[in-house]
Amino acid sequence: MAGPIEQFEIKKVFDHEIIINNIDISFTNSALWMALGAALSISLLTIGMNRGSLVPGRLQMLVELIYDFVGQMVHQNIGHEGKQYFPFIFTLFMFILMGNLLGLIPGSFTYTSHIIVTGFLAVFILVMVIGFGIYNHGTKFFSLFIPSGAPIFLMPFIIPIEIISFFVRPVTLSIRLFANMMAGHIVLKIVAAFAVTAASMGAAYVALGIFPVLINVALLLFELLVAVIQAYVFAILSCVYLKDTVELHH
Repeated sequence: MAGPIEQFEIKKVFDHEIIINNIDISFTNSALWMALGAALSISLLTIGMNRGSLVPGRLQMLVELIYDFVGQMVHQNIGHEGKQYFPFIFTLFMFILMGNLLGLIPGSFTYTSHIIVTGFLAVFILVMVIGFGIYNHGTKFFSLFIPSGAPIFLMPFIIPIEIISFFVRPVTLSIRLFANMMAGHIVLKIVAAFAVTAASMGAAYVALGIFPVLINVALLLFELLVAVIQAYVFAILSCVYLKDTVELHH
């Protein structure tokens, strides 16, 4: 049986390698599941809102629920002017949510369990905050690192701390998502291995394999909840960070 870490290994989908300027850009399982996640998201939203019935069906209700949920998140955390960020936050939420949910399918690949994916998203958000912050506020944006009301003599100590905490945001944001996804899938794999091992030991041990299966079902339901919560946490923290481009916090 494959080890619990092997499920995170990135593999080429096709045997043929594609190398440009000594860089391997072959199509991998990670890229495949990202493409599937994007395709499923687009299909869900398109089919769900295709009719736009006054009395919505189940799929339309689901799409409208997600739309309203993200819309409220953006409005409550960024404000009225945050509607400009709604398409980005909605896309971000769907991308992470779909990656988390697809990763629960046996034999699939959880692309949100890789730090390179979550790290890129987090750094991209940081660049957005800095870019739009300077665009909207000019040099006044850097007053973000100067807390109002703080004594002048403490500024040499406070400003470096504020700068460090600002640039640490991508680290905490990315690690939180990838660590939760990786840890949950490792536990699921280990518990499932107990059931398989018990079944392979003979009929007398098959009954013992039932307990790991029941535990795995409970863990799977818990991971389903975690998948939704982690997508929500990533999206809502992105809103909190983007609020600085609209209204500076002091």
